[in-house]
Amino acid sequence: MGIVAGLDSASDFTRIVVCDADTGAVLRQGYAPHPVESPEGGGRLSDVDPQAWLLSLGEAAGGGLLEGVQAIGVSAQQNALVPLDGQGSGVRPALVGADKRAQVAAAELVDGLGGRQAWAEAVGCVPQAGQPVTKLRWLAKAEPDNARRTALLMQAHDWLVWQLLGRPARRTTDRGGASGTGYWSAATGTWRPDLVELALGHPAALPDVLGPSEAAGMTPEGLLISAGTGETMAAALGLGIRLGDAVVSLGASGSVMAVHPEALVDSTGMITSLADATGMHLPVVTTLNAVRTLRGAAELLGAPDLESLSDLAMKSTPGSHGLVMLPYLEGERTPSLPHAAGTLSGLRRESMKPEHLARAAFEGMLCGLADALDVLRGRGVDVQRVFLLGAAAELSAVQTVAPALFGAQVVVPQPADYAAIGAARQAAWALGVSQGALDPRTPPAWQGAAAQVLEPGEDLAVGQAVRQQYVSVREQTHPGAFRA
Repeated sequence: MGIVAGLDSASDFTRIVVCDADTGAVLRQGYAPHPVESPEGGGRLSDVDPQAWLLSLGEAAGGGLLEGVQAIGVSAQQNALVPLDGQGSGVRPALVGADKRAQVAAAELVDGLGGRQAWAEAVGCVPQAGQPVTKLRWLAKAEPDNARRTALLMQAHDWLVWQLLGRPARRTTDRGGASGTGYWSAATGTWRPDLVELALGHPAALPDVLGPSEAAGMTPEGLLISAGTGETMAAALGLGIRLGDAVVSLGASGSVMAVHPEALVDSTGMITSLADATGMHLPVVTTLNAVRTLRGAAELLGAPDLESLSDLAMKSTPGSHGLVMLPYLEGERTPSLPHAAGTLSGLRRESMKPEHLARAAFEGMLCGLADALDVLRGRGVDVQRVFLLGAAAELSAVQTVAPALFGAQVVVPQPADYAAIGAARQAAWALGVSQGALDPRTPPAWQGAAAQVLEPGEDLAVGQAVRQQYVSVREQTHPGAFRA
C-alpha cells in the first residue's frame, strides 16, 4: 500500500515515524521538542498555546520526512482541553495535564450527579482532576467570561487533525479519545451533552466520533488523515496487544490496562473504562506509587541510581528476609487510601540490611501493581501475558520478580515510539479500507514489537508466597481496603 506516517504529539515533544504500510517497518523518524516560552502574566505551566504543537510538528517533519507518505495518523496527549468560540478561535490557552486546580471541581461534579456510582454508570469513570469534564467545571468557576465564550470543545488530537485538514466545518474525534473526556460513554458509544452542561453551565458543540478505521478527511494535497486517538490507545495499537494481554506502565506512578470486549462499570472508581482504537475496550487501573518507590529507596540507601538499587536487591532473596513495604508514599488510588503513608513491616535484626530493603522496594512496587491487575481479573478480564513498559522495566530486579508476582508471562518490548507507531498503523488501516484492500473491522497485521519474554516457571509458587505475605500485611494495616 506504500508508506504511511504516525505522529505523536506528547506533552513535551512531537515524534513522527514513517512506516511501510504493509509490514509496519519503520523507515525514517523525526523529532522536535515543543517550543517553550516563559509564562506571561503569571501564567501557569498547565496552560499551553496549541500553536506550539503545530510548530513542533512542522519542525519534526522537516527535511522531507513526509515525502511520499499517503496517509497520516495523529496520536496526542490525553486530557488536553481546547476550548474554542463559535468561530473556532481559542478562548484561552489549552488546559493540559493533571491540573491540581481542578480537584475541588472534581468533587463538586461527583456530588452534582449524585455520587461516584452515578458517574461510573454514566461514562465508566469517576471525575479526576486531569479530565476535560473537570477542567470545564474549573473554567466555569474560575474564568466565567471564558466559559461563556466557549462554544466548541476539542482535545489535542482532535485539534491537530482539524488543523491538518484546513479547519473544515466538520470536526471529528475517535472513540478512544472521547472515552477519556468524562462526557462520552464507552458502554453506549454516545456523548453525554448533559454532563458538559453540568460542568460548563451551558451546552457546547462536540466533534463527530469516527469509527476505528474511518478517515477524518483528505488534505488539499490528497493526503489521507485517519481518525487519530489518544496516546494510551495509540500505544496499545502500536504494541499490537489483544484479548488476554495487559500492559503495566512503570512511571513515577503506575498504570495497568487490558483489552476487554466490553465496557466495565466500577462504582469504586478504581477502574477507568476507556475505549481503544480498534473497537474494543481498555479498562485502566492506576496506582500512585511505582518508580517513585524505587527512587525513594535509592535515596534512603545512598544508591546513586536505580541500576545500583537493582543490583543491591539481587543480593537478597524472595520475600526480602521478611521485610514488606506497602509503597503508599503519596497516598494511594488503588486501593483508595488518599491519606495513607508507606509502611515497612517485618523489621528484625537479621532483616536490617540494605539489600533486603532494596528488594522490599521492588517487591512492594510490583505487588501494588499486581493488586491493580487483580482488580481487573476480579471483573472477568483475562490476563495471560503482561507487557511491561518504562525504563524501569529493563532493571534486572524488575524482570526477576515481576513474572512470578504477576502470575503470567511478562513481555518487555524494546524501547520504541509505540504511540507514533500505533498512529501510523491506524493510518495504514484507514488507507487500506479506503482502497478496498483491508477489512474495516480488522487492523493491518504488522510485525510485532521486538521483545524479551519472561516466564514465571518454577518461581511461580515462591512468587505467590511473596504476594501472600504482602497481602497479609496490607490487610492487617488497611483492613478491607479493596472492598467496594
